[in-house]
Amino acid sequence: MNHVVLLGDSIFDNAAYVAGAPDVVRQVRRELPEGSRATLLAVDGGTTGDVRGQLRLLPQDATHLIVSVGGNDALRKSDFLGASARSTAEALAGLAELGDGFERDYLAMLDGVLARGLPTAVCTIYYPRFPEAPLQRIAVAALSVFNDCIIRAAFANGIPLIDLRLICTEASDYANPIEPSARGGEKISRAIADVVEHGFIGNRTEVFT
Repeated sequence: MNHVVLLGDSIFDNAAYVAGAPDVVRQVRRELPEGSRATLLAVDGGTTGDVRGQLRLLPQDATHLIVSVGGNDALRKSDFLGASARSTAEALAGLAELGDGFERDYLAMLDGVLARGLPTAVCTIYYPRFPEAPLQRIAVAALSVFNDCIIRAAFANGIPLIDLRLICTEASDYANPIEPSARGGEKISRAIADVVEHGFIGNRTEVFT
């Protein structure tokens, strides 16, 4: 039977934000076929650099790895969004530099995950739900650079991609501006179960929403 392991950050480790409602890993267990298992190794606040430590705890009978990470990497660079720039070109160059750094970190993380030799899927970074419209627009624009890295990494390695941007699309999917609610977690867990069942047929990337 399948043993699905969740790696990454609070997109999966969201128990602290759902007020006693089922967290993502509990919902994944409900969605998987009877006899399957799911283990949470993702940690709230985790970054690409933290996944290596999570892999050290990988159960020996793990069959599938699902990775959702990168949002906290982006948050750590959020001071860039408030920085002044002398020109649009300077602002874009700075954003490109952030993307280059994230891509290096993400690819190194993914290499470590894929080295385990298990079926692996990755997730995009979903859009936040900031109440301030200008901040929301800036965040969405900036995250496009980070998500581009993730999407290209998925296609380069022929692994499934769960596009959380197209899954968590309603206010009720969020417990706060950046964490998934129980409702959002339910949608995410369905996509994970769908990937486990259908996402590893052939060495190609399929997008799940």
